Amino acid sequence: MRRPEGEAPVRLFDMHCHLDFAPDARAAADAMAAAGLGAFATTVTPTGFERASALFAGCENVRTGLGLHPWWLADGRCGETDVEEFVRLAKTTRYIGEVGLDFGKRCEGSGDAQLAAFMRIAAACADGGRLLSLHAVKAAGCVLDVLERTGALASNACVFHWFSGTSDELTRVIRSGCFVSVNPRMLETKRGRAYAQAIPEDRLLLETDMPPEGASYDPATELARLERLVADLAGLRRADPPALAAHIADTSARLLQLP
Repeated sequence: MRRPEGEAPVRLFDMHCHLDFAPDARAAADAMAAAGLGAFATTVTPTGFERASALFAGCENVRTGLGLHPWWLADGRCGETDVEEFVRLAKTTRYIGEVGLDFGKRCEGSGDAQLAAFMRIAAACADGGRLLSLHAVKAAGCVLDVLERTGALASNACVFHWFSGTSDELTRVIRSGCFVSVNPRMLETKRGRAYAQAIPEDRLLLETDMPPEGASYDPATELARLERLVADLAGLRRADPPALAAHIADTSARLLQLP
């Protein structure tokens, strides 16, 4: 595939961002392409996915994920109709995210509803061939249980974004063949740094989880943030930074089916 004029070779990938939250999202995507930055732009609702898909049409450096975020299910912004729409749209795309479970304080009292929805989400992906970006707060084991029960774990590439579970759960995630995307905030804690060292190199991805809803995504800032993240990871892992960056980029490009 010939690279469009003005685009740089992709050298780093933001494997979990909310690019559609930005008011200037298409301009940001174009600037990312010029800077050599690729992205997995996850969404939080099926309606958001449809909007973002149209917005990023033609952006060869961006893949848009179909999402149904547990926070939106927990607080009632999404419900049965949205689950049904997710199931319908899942037939049209291989990119899924952000989906999962959140059993933290923010979502107290919504566990059963979340679990019922996530069972249907995972079942809709069980035919395989997809890339899933997963949210799991105090729920990593349960997320894996659902993925295993529905067959979605064996048939898809599954990425736990910003992993915050226990060390035993991380071991299970790795043994299950899943990937983990790491952001700079993970490295601010002793446990996060230990996890970043433990993830096998061929399962390690980079992410920003940016921007917050309504804020801009500045490609130059986020590219610099990812470059610092690679340097920090290389220091923790006693690895060569350019070699580590290249290996992670190759893994990301393969998962996103980018040249």
